[in-house]
Amino acid sequence: MAPNVVLVTGVSRFLGGHLAARLAANPDIERVLGVDTVPPPRDLLRRMGRAEFVRADIRNPLIAKVIATAKVDTVVHASLSANPGATGRTAMKEMNVIGTMQLLAACQKSDLVRKFVVKSTTAVYGSSPRDPAVFTESMGPKDLPSSGYAKDAVEVEGYVRGYGRRRPDVTISTLRFTNFIGPRIDTVLTRYFALPVVPTVLGYDARVQLLHSEDALAILERATLHDLPGVFNAGADGLLLLSQAIRRAGRVPMPVPSFAVQPFAQVVRGARLVDFSPEQMRFLNFGRVVDTAKLREQFGFTPRWTTQQAFDDYVRGRGLRPVIDPELVNDAERGIRGVLARLGR
Repeated sequence: MAPNVVLVTGVSRFLGGHLAARLAANPDIERVLGVDTVPPPRDLLRRMGRAEFVRADIRNPLIAKVIATAKVDTVVHASLSANPGATGRTAMKEMNVIGTMQLLAACQKSDLVRKFVVKSTTAVYGSSPRDPAVFTESMGPKDLPSSGYAKDAVEVEGYVRGYGRRRPDVTISTLRFTNFIGPRIDTVLTRYFALPVVPTVLGYDARVQLLHSEDALAILERATLHDLPGVFNAGADGLLLLSQAIRRAGRVPMPVPSFAVQPFAQVVRGARLVDFSPEQMRFLNFGRVVDTAKLREQFGFTPRWTTQQAFDDYVRGRGLRPVIDPELVNDAERGIRGVLARLGR
């Protein structure tokens, strides 16, 4: 049965706002409410059409009044954030964890809520040198995330599971997304690959699995419109090595020794270029790849873009121009291979 009244959190950001716009364009949905602490940008607000913006803080118990008054039957929790921005990490954690607790408490009080969709992350698996080649939904992390967004997501999923036990009548979809990429979305990773000189960890070449932001929206929309209970890894097919991604973006890699990574990250963060957190640095060390068979077979969705195609679309859409002429790089590589071949004789 299609939802009647949908509440979407985090509508001032890309995913929440554009999801609200898609749902508002669906004539089968009677009403769409978009909740956030700040209004969406004007362009995004226009795109949201008939969706109603409600300025509210999900950390406040008053969110229960919004849900009850509007007779919400479907809640899409899309506000979990990996980027502290100007608010800082403490406020980010409060919004992620305390906000989820209050939102779930509000849903539990309402007998009308019958579906809950949460935007989670594959960061719950952590990043470790002991990781398996591919994570399935039934696996846990080898090293439990101890800080930042990854730890927030682990706590959030724990609260969601508890809510599911208390309200078995509610359909819960937990979507563990890989890193987003695309020409329209702004994330730590999109800013990272846009740097002219991209820092990497000396001696490591992480495996990176991405998901185009448009595929992410389609997955959230499908979970909202259909009853699809369970936990699903949501990522594109294929992967890129970090070195390959940097080269495809036309950037220049700058290997940094492990002992200098944290001081370097602080310098980059202080210059407001990219806000690297410790778990993000671990991801750039070891990477992470997940199995998406369940997404295709049980959830019924196959991403339109592969990891490589999504990354190339990001590069084209952002108009990233090579820092160094690719022909010069190719000439240099041919020269080095020639020298090595002569030395090997």
